[in-house]
Amino acid sequence: MLYLRSTSFLLLLGLLTLFSCQARTNEKHIELSLGCERFEEYIPQLLNKRVGVLVNHTSLIDSTHLIDTLLAKNIAVTKIFAPEHGFRGTADAGEHINSDVDALTGLPVISMYGKSKKPSAESLADLDVVIFDIQDVGVRFYTYISSMHYMMEACAENNVRFIVLDRPNPNGDYFDGPVLDTAFQSFVGMHPIPVVHGLTVGELALMINNEYWLNDSVQCDLEVIEMLNYTHKLSYSLPVKPSPNLPNDISIRLYPSLCFFEATTVSIGRGTYMPFQVIGYPDSCMGEFSFVPKSIEGMSKHPPQKGLTCYGLDLRQEELSHQFTLSYFLQFLNACVEQDEILTNERWFNLLAGNNRLLEKVNSAWTEQEIVESWQEELEAYSQLRNKYLLYPN
Repeated sequence: MLYLRSTSFLLLLGLLTLFSCQARTNEKHIELSLGCERFEEYIPQLLNKRVGVLVNHTSLIDSTHLIDTLLAKNIAVTKIFAPEHGFRGTADAGEHINSDVDALTGLPVISMYGKSKKPSAESLADLDVVIFDIQDVGVRFYTYISSMHYMMEACAENNVRFIVLDRPNPNGDYFDGPVLDTAFQSFVGMHPIPVVHGLTVGELALMINNEYWLNDSVQCDLEVIEMLNYTHKLSYSLPVKPSPNLPNDISIRLYPSLCFFEATTVSIGRGTYMPFQVIGYPDSCMGEFSFVPKSIEGMSKHPPQKGLTCYGLDLRQEELSHQFTLSYFLQFLNACVEQDEILTNERWFNLLAGNNRLLEKVNSAWTEQEIVESWQEELEAYSQLRNKYLLYPN
């Protein structure tokens, strides 16, 4: 893959979908082989099989979509399953996706982000195997992994093989944050893992399956097609944005820290071309930097604080080594505006946090250091669990 630090340079050259399968560390270039590129490992298993694919716009091999590659190799792809943001990746966050037909291939597209988030037995009845190939960002509330969970569960219940074509995790160099309490399980948090889980989708699939986290402790017939030459310390820059409001490297690194603002009236740049890179509220006491959210087709149709001048912080120059922090959230919550005007949806905050203890600590004026120390014991237990499922050097 081609890894460039400058998004503007990417746009200038029109290379948003160009892959050269390279990753960059600070010292040298390392040739990666992604799971989807290792044809010899999975194509023979698909011959003479009826194949479904859980994919989206990130499912590329070079500049060619996985579906087109499989069809060119005479694989009988019969249907497409689409996660949040849709098969083409253009729907707003939370916007329901309708089932449809793909105009380019004529294949039926079955939504996993509409009335039902779990495929029906009927939709799997004519399949032998389902392929999962979606670029994730390594954060618990990023819902592609929830769709993967439900597909694994449906495959287990209907005797359909499930194959994950593994891809890198751009936040895979660390793990942090509170571990989810299963009493707060939801589509934005289905597993007892921290906010930043430090796993590839393949490693997480193994954990989900082998820890019996699927409904009724079922297990699916799972295979992970591993990458070659990947390590968790590899600095990885995505060649295409994984969802409409994560357009570049820094937004992906800031995403786990800023997503808690989704339960507030604070803008995190939705409705601008700086989503998950700026923070603002319509009161000049919040900071000198300002921006005005507006409706942007394909990114955010109804952004918070639409049409209002928001004041706050510009984080676009943050280091790419940035890791999860509560500092921004606590700063805005304790600034010049009353807290009840900022934090307006406590239930949503608790679902994102994966527990109600974090909010209790925030309301009790715990410092960030005290809060972080409070989840270290559960993080240590998670570390031991994570080590069991690592496929790549840590």
